Amino acid sequence: MPTIDCRELILFLDDYAASTMDIGRRAAFDAHLAVCSACRDYLRTYLETTRLARGLPVEPTELPDALVRAILDARRTPTFGQSSESQ
Repeated sequence: MPTIDCRELILFLDDYAASTMDIGRRAAFDAHLAVCSACRDYLRTYLETTRLARGLPVEPTELPDALVRAILDARRTPTFGQSSESQ
């Protein structure tokens, strides 16, 4: 069975959560999750975040100002694995 690392799990997390990946790759994800508590935690928060996001208003005008500011501020900060120069 092929193996995956944490970075690959993160890259294909959406496919995993949506159950749209082939059975071999899914087995590799499941095997990785069985031994990696950090990825299990990441998956749990990813699933909870997407569940909560489904309840957000669709129209941007319905978003609270504080949330809009937080989103814009987050876009200005480096993301996982990126320096501020690469954005």
